Amino acid sequence: MISVQQIREAQRAHGPASVLAIGTATPTNCVYQADYPDYYFRVTKSQHLTDLKDKFTRLCEKSTIRKRYMHLTEDILKANPSICAYDAPSLDARQDMVVVEVPKLGKEAATKAIKEWGHPKSKITHLVFCTTSGVDMPGADYQLTKLLGLRSSVKRFMMYQQGCFAGGTVLRLAKDLAENNKGSRVLVVCSEITAVTFRGPSDTHLDSLVGQALFGDGAGALIIGSDPDLETERPLFEIISADQTILADSHGAIDGHLREVGLTFHLLKDVPGLISKNIERSLVEAFGPIGISDWNSLFWIAHPGGPAILDQVEEKLGLKPEKLKATRHVLSEYGNMSSACVLFILDEMRKRSVEDGVSTTGEGLDWGVLFGFGPGLTVETVVLHSVAAAVSTH
Repeated sequence: MISVQQIREAQRAHGPASVLAIGTATPTNCVYQADYPDYYFRVTKSQHLTDLKDKFTRLCEKSTIRKRYMHLTEDILKANPSICAYDAPSLDARQDMVVVEVPKLGKEAATKAIKEWGHPKSKITHLVFCTTSGVDMPGADYQLTKLLGLRSSVKRFMMYQQGCFAGGTVLRLAKDLAENNKGSRVLVVCSEITAVTFRGPSDTHLDSLVGQALFGDGAGALIIGSDPDLETERPLFEIISADQTILADSHGAIDGHLREVGLTFHLLKDVPGLISKNIERSLVEAFGPIGISDWNSLFWIAHPGGPAILDQVEEKLGLKPEKLKATRHVLSEYGNMSSACVLFILDEMRKRSVEDGVSTTGEGLDWGVLFGFGPGLTVETVVLHSVAAAVSTH
């Protein structure tokens, strides 16, 4: 008789989970930040609110965003005027869009990741799908399974309404799946479309304007697995550890509420201050066991919630400006895409590493950190290891 312990050992992979491929996608509609205040107040018929427009213009200027991509076009908004109001019942119209478009955008990113991976999609054993954009049954995970033509037996996990920290959450979940299911290959997809949060301005809810100035649409996808076949698979980053914590004294700092008017966004506390005050504790807990205490010796993938968060984290930790270069670039070129952002930054970092001719995907560094920040205030801390260095030392 085989023992339970032997069964468990046979079920588990030997090595850590690795990111094997990355794909990203955006809608075709591109909006430039310099033009956005005029556009936003015109399409929402709010041009008479001149003081509010001036405030919004300043928010856009300070955002450091150059452009964003959005599914919502002027024609779509003209056909759905309830979406342009601040508080008109509009959830049905929003849902009708996102339950279709979120899986479609996710398919674009996933198709690119699968192509880069170079293996048939029938080898995908697990699917993790994450979105803050709409809720439906069967979910976006089911719809993507159909759109991609994945096996009907693929093991699915659907994450709704997580928010901006969830790019770290999906890595944490995928790590556990890959390492505890030998031979598994996990497709991770984060797909976000702002049609659920877009609304006109309100002079009594200025925090809503912050979201209108920052958020964009995008989808990122990863293939994750342990014990890669180095003849046919090209691992990029090993996922060494992944932790989640709720910051002290942060209750209500970031809230989102799904209502008849859509998903409303609220900032109630000093989010940059809370994150910068607590971030070193997360770093110490994650990297202390490894013996790392020089935060400039790491490559950095931090969710770009906004420039103030990045500025304060940089100052608090004494980071060199180049540490957050990839993060700031993604914020500039895409805006805040919620859960998908850190996947775009992973992609940006490995591409820059190739262009710069360095030896690893982590900008020439062995160890790195991925941070997700979001409602809660919840922080995800993921320790990454550049695989080029890892392969040479195995």
